Amino acid sequence: MTQVAPGSSPTETAPTPNARRQVLRALGLLGLGAAVTSCAPGVLSLSSLANLPAAGVDAAVLNFALNLEYLEAAFYLAATGRLAELQGVGGNAEIRLPTGTQGVPFAVPEVKDFANELASDEIAHVKFLISTIQALGGTPIERPALDLSGAFATAASAASGGKIQGFNPFANDLFFLHGAYIFEDVGVTAYKGASPLINDDRPGGVLEQAAGILAVEGYHAGAIRSMLYERRDEQVAAGLNVAAVTKAISDFRDLADGPGDRDQGVTEAILRPGNSNIVLTDQNAVAYSRLPRQVLNIVYLAPGASRGGFFPNGVNGVIK
Repeated sequence: MTQVAPGSSPTETAPTPNARRQVLRALGLLGLGAAVTSCAPGVLSLSSLANLPAAGVDAAVLNFALNLEYLEAAFYLAATGRLAELQGVGGNAEIRLPTGTQGVPFAVPEVKDFANELASDEIAHVKFLISTIQALGGTPIERPALDLSGAFATAASAASGGKIQGFNPFANDLFFLHGAYIFEDVGVTAYKGASPLINDDRPGGVLEQAAGILAVEGYHAGAIRSMLYERRDEQVAAGLNVAAVTKAISDFRDLADGPGDRDQGVTEAILRPGNSNIVLTDQNAVAYSRLPRQVLNIVYLAPGASRGGFFPNGVNGVIK
């Protein structure tokens, strides 16, 4: 296996029998992800993974994650007026923002501070994944085109049954938290779902580093859920308070990703019905997993789609 420390020299090795089994397992898992929808465009093209060495498979998995990290970094950097930090990182593909966006006019200092922490974390994830993929002998994907304007409006309208129109997550603190809520739970479940596909499970290897990013995304998601729970009774739109909106977003994610989990809002707990639901878990208090196809269904805002939503031209990489 290759060393993953940034800057190290990759060593090419032939796939071992165990690595080959893991590749086949990866294909099987990803095929299951495709099966959550009957739409032909939803089938993931992964045959090329079977011909890759173990390090190549790991690089492909990390490249899939890099798509999501580009998206999160762009959102938080734009929210904090720091989007210039992404300039030239992974290329200069279009990032669509609501007209006139200069950052969120934060009214709560704690929310502003947290938004800046999130922005710093996510751009660090982007750079770390790029260097790790290079250390594996892979080529990091270029940043895909991102839509942080119309995609949010479409998601909010669909989730609220049309009650929320023209949603702009950069308008104020509360809307920013709802925008972050859309992403963070998905990031946690995406990293967990990808973990069985990773070959390098040595101490300090790819799996351990991915687990470290998953932990950070979990912290992010819990903090965002906490902030929204504190404001659960605040009105967002006519007849919809924060608790209702988070449930609607969760229901929308459930509809998009197909069977396999029961996404929940901040007051829709499985273990403690009717109470706070800061930590999204199943009945065993274990975080859910989402396979790549399920993740794409959510970020494309349509089951089986090959592009759209937050990625108007689709994601980049082998897993797409």
